[in-house]
Amino acid sequence: MENRISSFPPIVDENSNILILGSIPGVKSLEKQQYYAHPQNAFWKIIFTLLQEEFTEDYAERIRMLKKHHIALWDVIDSCERKGSLDSEIRNEEANQIAELLEAHPNIQAIFCNGGRSYKNLQKILGKNFRIPIFLLPSTSPLHTVSFERKLEGWEKIKNYI
Repeated sequence: MENRISSFPPIVDENSNILILGSIPGVKSLEKQQYYAHPQNAFWKIIFTLLQEEFTEDYAERIRMLKKHHIALWDVIDSCERKGSLDSEIRNEEANQIAELLEAHPNIQAIFCNGGRSYKNLQKILGKNFRIPIFLLPSTSPLHTVSFERKLEGWEKIKNYI
């Protein structure tokens, strides 16, 4: 099939108390080596809106803002084969070490999955009755054709853990 692609290292520190998990970076994110780099992906706009922070395109500032609010970010898939950016095209995936990350960062109190593929894969990795809550959020991908307002509404539950 296609060349194998790999996830980025997690953005996490000792103060992280929530973990947001995507599936694996899309083409634009891989090109830029940045989480959620596609300009039409609503992730950063949603996060900045929820946290009432001034939006910035500066990736280093985005990461600092996540850490300021104790948010960790990673993907459930470590590597896979995929044509394009569609989750439905993912083949031969290898999981990230989510349980190990959670063990190393015991302050994490909840996991939020950005879309169905992330949620489904995480349940395979951790099981359905894991010790901390796991939430399925609407995908921020531009391919998930729900309005920004509906996506934002779905993501509001993060505020209960920040």
